[in-house]
Amino acid sequence: MKPVFVLIKCQLGQAYTVAGEIMDQVEQVAEVHSISGQYDLLAKFHIGSDDDIGHFVNEVVQRIDGIVDTFTIVTFKAF
Repeated sequence: MKPVFVLIKCQLGQAYTVAGEIMDQVEQVAEVHSISGQYDLLAKFHIGSDDDIGHFVNEVVQRIDGIVDTFTIVTFKAF
């Protein structure tokens, strides 16, 4: 498994709804945090080592209603 962090920008007033949908619909989700700044949410996912990150974000995360934009962060090592 590899961790993938996705910053998520939501439609105005939809951050809590989007967070709930991610928690309910995406089995790979580990955590969802509300954040400040250019994005509304930070989600951590654990996907399979051989899974394509781009396909996961495009086909799973970005299909959730209320998401306007995403920014994906791939990590290398946890300390």
